[in-house]
Amino acid sequence: MPTLWLDEIGADDLARVGGKAASLGELTGAGLPVPSAFVVTADTYRSFIEATGIDEPLFEAVDVDSDDSQALAEAAERAQELILETDTPPSVREDLLAAYDEMGDEDVAVRSSATAEDLPDASFAGQQDTYLNVSRADLLQRVKECWASLFTQRAIYYRNENDFAHDAVDIAVVVQQMVDAEKSGVMFTSHPSTGGPTAIIEAAWGLGEAVVSGAVSPDNYIVDRESGAIDEVTVADKKVMCVRGEDGETIERSVPEEKRNERVLSEDEIHRLIEIGERVEDHYDTPQDVEWAVYEGEVYLLQSRPITTIDDPEGSAGSANEVESQPPGAKSGVADGGAMESQSESVRLSGIGSAPGRVTGVVRIVDKLDNLDKVEDGDIIVAEMTTPDMVPAMKRANGIITDEGGMTSHAAIVSRELGVPAVVGAEDATQKLRDGETVTLDGDKGTVEKGAQVPETSDEERDTGPVEAHSAVKPMTGTEVKVNVSIPEAAERAAATGADGVGLLRIEHMILSTDKTPSRYVEDHGERAYVDEIVEGVRSVAEAFYPRPVRVRTLDAPSDEFRQLQGGEDEPSEHNPMLGYRGIRRSLDRPGEFKLELRAFERLYDLGYDNVELMLPLVTDAEDILRAKALMQEVGIDPEKRDWGVMVETPASALSIEEICETGIDFVSFGTNDLTQYTLALDRNNGNVADRFDELHPAVLELMSQVIGTCRKYDVATSICGQAASKPQMVDFLVDEGVTSISPNIDAVRDVQHEVKRVEQRLLLESVR
Repeated sequence: MPTLWLDEIGADDLARVGGKAASLGELTGAGLPVPSAFVVTADTYRSFIEATGIDEPLFEAVDVDSDDSQALAEAAERAQELILETDTPPSVREDLLAAYDEMGDEDVAVRSSATAEDLPDASFAGQQDTYLNVSRADLLQRVKECWASLFTQRAIYYRNENDFAHDAVDIAVVVQQMVDAEKSGVMFTSHPSTGGPTAIIEAAWGLGEAVVSGAVSPDNYIVDRESGAIDEVTVADKKVMCVRGEDGETIERSVPEEKRNERVLSEDEIHRLIEIGERVEDHYDTPQDVEWAVYEGEVYLLQSRPITTIDDPEGSAGSANEVESQPPGAKSGVADGGAMESQSESVRLSGIGSAPGRVTGVVRIVDKLDNLDKVEDGDIIVAEMTTPDMVPAMKRANGIITDEGGMTSHAAIVSRELGVPAVVGAEDATQKLRDGETVTLDGDKGTVEKGAQVPETSDEERDTGPVEAHSAVKPMTGTEVKVNVSIPEAAERAAATGADGVGLLRIEHMILSTDKTPSRYVEDHGERAYVDEIVEGVRSVAEAFYPRPVRVRTLDAPSDEFRQLQGGEDEPSEHNPMLGYRGIRRSLDRPGEFKLELRAFERLYDLGYDNVELMLPLVTDAEDILRAKALMQEVGIDPEKRDWGVMVETPASALSIEEICETGIDFVSFGTNDLTQYTLALDRNNGNVADRFDELHPAVLELMSQVIGTCRKYDVATSICGQAASKPQMVDFLVDEGVTSISPNIDAVRDVQHEVKRVEQRLLLESVR
């Protein structure tokens, strides 16, 4: 039959329906509330290409040298054209439409589900297509587009490189009822760190994209599964929600004022979710990370995967009260009353818990740089937002509180690297808190309480605590897992993660912290002092990691950051600095200043730090690199003896990767923040389009895939050091593509190590089956 319903398939049907459909069928067979769906089987795809006679020309078209970029592009275009321009047999068309009508005349999701045995990369983002909100009129076309996506350039290249026969690969398609969720979220059926019997539920209004992407701070519910008691209810200030727009696209809207601080889940809904979670965990016999949705009072299970962050299963025997009750990053608010109230009356304000830890200190309001001197050891800095020149004071502080910012703000990143507990985005902390009063900050829950609630934390305890929270055993992986370091002060803490090196150390933070532009600093202190400033900053990190490699990026700060410094009046005023005078284009335009940076590298080599690697940012093409290479040689750096490479952050550099590899580089590193904004034409600092910023967009992934493939041909190492390196979906995609290393933020290293190990083990198992 052309189609099968989910209740007709299970885990043993991979060859017929592919991995995604088999998993959904398994859950459906277990009696779990999965949205209704039917599957266009892999046999249907096979009969389509054979009955129409396009099978032979199809496989002939893709029999090309995949290292020939033009031939590969032409092969993909021809193969997809054959599928899309060939009519579907009447019997298949009738069966699909009949199944759609049986499910109900509602929009559906159309998802590719390739056969896992023949295509190990099928489950990764961007490999084959998915379409949401598909109507009856578009169903057949979308199914054919899913079939055609089996022949993208990346898919053809992968099969050629891994000796998979194109004619042995089939693809199924899942056609599933869309759930227009009123509320949705994520549930850990057991504690994600210890595996203990504590369920954690995050919930927000609307579709689940807002919770998964981090666009909204969700409500947080903590449940003791042994007693069934709801131990904690934390209601967040939910400012945004994702909904289906008029054109069917997912859009972000403001939450109505009356619902922003309203509790999302009732007690009954919480217990129904826990019951479903326990059934899923029992079925798979392992703790699960479950995505769920509620529509018209019904709870639906959208996806379930094993929790990969549990370090010590033996620790699961403890009671629910013995483990941390809320994951970092959750935003707390005032819980509704009764026995479930989680906040004491002493809570002064709440925000986003961006750096873990609970500390007490004296408030120091910092509203201008002149106030930094009043911050003493153990104080808590309260500011509208932190800046690079506040780092020395942040090192002295016991905690950080800001009015503005999110999990990727300067305050959040630097606080996590320093191991200083922090709450960001508290909105009016500078107004509600008084200079000199004592408060207790909880960087896990995102709360600030009046008075001393906990003993003060020593520097030694603070610096090592967050690292010791991870398992002491480092997972062994073939793919290197490095770490990003923004400031030299975080070197020891970063090294303690057990990372395989530093994938990104930024020079600009060392320069911006001087409060002077490079030209002003040289004018006031001389060239030698400027070089020394860079050498000392890099040296502290290189020493902490030696002999592990430390990849140092040359100056890449936009002009608006320089304009805030002394000497900034000489910097250009740009409408969009992200697209302007920055990175290698600034360095090549000011070769005198750039050569001072290069002399710092040469000095480090002379001092014996042969683990330092030089990385050039924001290159456009090979010409940029050759000009920089010539300047390296002018200052005495031998490119043949030193490891050096470039950032791939523009579509131009990705599309010019072959010529770039021929310049003699040793590595490339993806900067996903810039690559995404330039590929999608989105200013990542523009709130009007922030909801469309997606590092996992197929166009971005396609560019990365092409770069990795070409670099493998030239024996050039590949890595990622952008924010997306901490996302499991990106990790899965890159490991599958064959990336050499992944470099996440300090607080994500251990989780990424476990995720890499999981993917590598799966690929290894599939290769021998």
